[in-house]
Amino acid sequence: MNRRIKTFVALPLVAALGTLGIVTVSGASGDTVAVVGYSTISTAYTALETAFEATPAGQGVTFTNSFGASGTQAQDVAAGQPADVVNFSLIPDMNTVVKAGLVARSWQKNPTSAAEDGFVADSTVVIVVRPGNPLNITGWNSLTQSGVQIVTPDPISSGSAKWNLLAAYYSQVLQGKTKTEPHNFLNSVITNVVSEPSSGSKALSTFLAGTGNVLLAYESDAQEALAKGSKIQIIYPAQNILIQTPAALTVTGSNNPGAVAFFQFLFSSAGQTILTQQDYRATLAGQASTLNSAFYNPAKLTTIAKLGGWSKVWAQFFSSTGLFTRIENAHGYTT
Repeated sequence: MNRRIKTFVALPLVAALGTLGIVTVSGASGDTVAVVGYSTISTAYTALETAFEATPAGQGVTFTNSFGASGTQAQDVAAGQPADVVNFSLIPDMNTVVKAGLVARSWQKNPTSAAEDGFVADSTVVIVVRPGNPLNITGWNSLTQSGVQIVTPDPISSGSAKWNLLAAYYSQVLQGKTKTEPHNFLNSVITNVVSEPSSGSKALSTFLAGTGNVLLAYESDAQEALAKGSKIQIIYPAQNILIQTPAALTVTGSNNPGAVAFFQFLFSSAGQTILTQQDYRATLAGQASTLNSAFYNPAKLTTIAKLGGWSKVWAQFFSSTGLFTRIENAHGYTT
């Protein structure tokens, strides 16, 4: 199975970014852009913001950043936290700020982005184990064996946790299992959960500090940790779900020239290249396949669209009567 090899490319920023299709927005100088996002993408935004500041459009633009559990971040923005650019883990969190009137309902067809679906970066779920893989974890089916102690975020606050649950459940569907078998499998997996931190980044920190022997994580987060020298090993499962993370300009961001220019940068060739260097999968039409060539390819991959869309998935799994909610509550994970 191929492993994503992290490469660090020192772009000659001003010259290179100018040739990669960056649109210059006049009047951006001096603007402050408030970025709010889910926890694990914070390092990528540091790289994106630094590169953007070196472009003509980014001259004089400064940033404030807030990163945390996706659901919590969305609720905070809806409650009044300043935000010009938002990047959540999943569409239901974006819907929270849309319903609050802070992001246009047409955000997925925003004319300032090159992606009509509004997804700025993709990823998958991976299984992280201790060096040497002492439990011989080979994929999803290994997670129910005796002795496995799983760390995965809290699905109430974390988008990462929701992706982890969906990936685990549909790993069984993709193997041809019946409706009862995926349910029973997920129940067994959650039985082996020993810690549910509030966000994906806190789950990684908890695991690195010694809790548990298996971590469910974003592919991007795990690979970044490995590149930084963390003592982990990554198992790339044969069945997976495509994590698609939505980004949008808020109403205030749409009136902030610096935010508009930065948002365009996220969806440009330069921005998407930086995201792949940070271990996220690019989404830019016509270039994603090339930019993503070094990532591993699951033997079977599903998407939210294939599952009927977020409205159907949310009602089936995450509503008050949804399957995942019932299983979590049965195991006492209610807060």
